[in-house]
Amino acid sequence: MPINKLNTENKDNNNSCKKKYCDIGGQAVIEGVMMRSRNFWALSVRRPDKTISTSVYSAQPISNKYKFLGWPLIRGTVSLVESLAIGFKALSFSVNESTDEDIKFSKKEMVISVLIAVIFTVGVFFVSPTLISRTFQAYVKNSFLFNLLEGVIRILFFLIYIFLVSLLKDIRRLFQYHGAEHKTIAAFENNEELIPEKIRKYSTLHMRCGTNFLLIVMVVAIFVFAILGKPPIYWRVISRIVLIPLIAGISYELIKIAGRFSDNKFIHILFYPGLLLQKITTRQPDDMQLEVAIESFKKVLEAESSFRAKTLEDNNLKENQDK
Repeated sequence: MPINKLNTENKDNNNSCKKKYCDIGGQAVIEGVMMRSRNFWALSVRRPDKTISTSVYSAQPISNKYKFLGWPLIRGTVSLVESLAIGFKALSFSVNESTDEDIKFSKKEMVISVLIAVIFTVGVFFVSPTLISRTFQAYVKNSFLFNLLEGVIRILFFLIYIFLVSLLKDIRRLFQYHGAEHKTIAAFENNEELIPEKIRKYSTLHMRCGTNFLLIVMVVAIFVFAILGKPPIYWRVISRIVLIPLIAGISYELIKIAGRFSDNKFIHILFYPGLLLQKITTRQPDDMQLEVAIESFKKVLEAESSFRAKTLEDNNLKENQDK
């Protein structure tokens, strides 16, 4: 799921031969795809009767109101929190649409679900490796090598988790929609007509994928924690939790750079491990799944374009009135 933002630097999006930088991102959900731009997100789901249900929601980032939350290093954590909230909403909505069941989650239940997910992630991928690495403390004297060992354990936990969930049948289908999301975005970036016949040829791997982001987080954590040396275990555990926002912020900036310069050979080599990992978290979609991703992408692009046009019109009107 590529990190979200929209850039329409080419005025002629349909006919230009120059590759566009598209920062629209998304997420695979139950029998569907959620696509998100800067101010909107769209959810398209394949219903049991094979029709596609699509809804568009407004989701202007909080940084529009509080500008400092859009500063580098800070915006990464803010974007991550916003993405988690929208992701859970999209997932719950997709369950209703894909099953024809009316399952409603209250705001309280949503918050609790997000908190459980965060606690699980922090506990398994940050605290547990720290506690396990303590076993080797007497044998590894060098602080950097010790933190490197902890980082390797953390990455192994992550890889094992990804591998295990990929064995589940429902998750494999989810990964097909993940692949459909990536193919659709890649096709748009290459000025391709958004129809399944044209999109099939594109890769299911994408530089700005959330899988890539998570792997970057694991690697960045090694270097950030290495600065602290080998403090007492209680401080190590606390620091692993407290420094997550900083690590997320650094990782976010790196993934944005990777997305912007994805054609650069050095960048491609540097982030290649994350692309390889996507061979597990994505699968080749069928045409019906591609249709769902296309529908979601078109709707969020349409909403964002209309919003920007209206904003530009309002700004021009205000300037003329001021004159």
